[in-house]
Amino acid sequence: MTFAAKRLLFGTAGVPHSSDLDSTLSGIKQTAAVGLDCLEVEFVRGVKMSDDMARAVGKKAAELGVALSAHAPYFINLNSPEEGKRLSSQKYILSAARTAMILSARSLVFHAGYYGLSRPEEAYEVVKKALKEILSILRAERNTVTLRIETMGKRAQFGTLDDVLFMSRELEGLQPCLDFSHMHAREKVSTYVDFDRALKKMRKKLGQAALENVHFHVAGVEYGHQGELKHLNLRDSDFHYDDWIQALKEHSVKGMVICESPNLETDALMLKNLYGQSEWKK
Repeated sequence: MTFAAKRLLFGTAGVPHSSDLDSTLSGIKQTAAVGLDCLEVEFVRGVKMSDDMARAVGKKAAELGVALSAHAPYFINLNSPEEGKRLSSQKYILSAARTAMILSARSLVFHAGYYGLSRPEEAYEVVKKALKEILSILRAERNTVTLRIETMGKRAQFGTLDDVLFMSRELEGLQPCLDFSHMHAREKVSTYVDFDRALKKMRKKLGQAALENVHFHVAGVEYGHQGELKHLNLRDSDFHYDDWIQALKEHSVKGMVICESPNLETDALMLKNLYGQSEWKK
């Protein structure tokens, strides 16, 4: 199912730090209270939310007008040399997608895995085969959550911009999650020209509709020769977030922006306020 996006929403990866309790329900209430629009439910260490709690979370989010997405467990490697790990990885994505649907989440973001000893083109085919199977199962179950394959920050990980755009073009039901901190760490995407080029490439590969239903991650990032080392607050990084916001405005991007900075809602609110400014200069 494709959710129609009327504007660009800003929120946090997980429960805002200012929440009274470290729970998703509390996080949704605080998201609305501080003036943010969305929240990504983090299943990164496993799907541990019961169906009853997922229904309660989805109901509260709908009441408060907070849009939801979810993130699948980190321990996924669809290109593992071990068949058991590949099959377990598929199960992790399916389990997360099923709970995400109960939440009424729009999207499920996931990390596809690692190249390992495979050549990039070999890894691509293995990952593609696994995702075709997952998408087929979800269609049979009438699961309406959009699967989103994420751009990754380490050179050893499957997930360049081209990886995710080509895969999303080839597989019906798959869409990209562009993580701009990862793209900066890995591919030096950091200036207005870089952002403009990436968004144009996304439009060329997937059409204007993809830019009107995006799911983006953003944060500052520390990086080295092999890519991402850790996330930073935006003002402590060399990521040109003001140029990034300008590019989003000029491409009329709509959908969800999830902030993964260590200070979470502080940077998310800064970006939302920056986006709300009416005039820009190139």
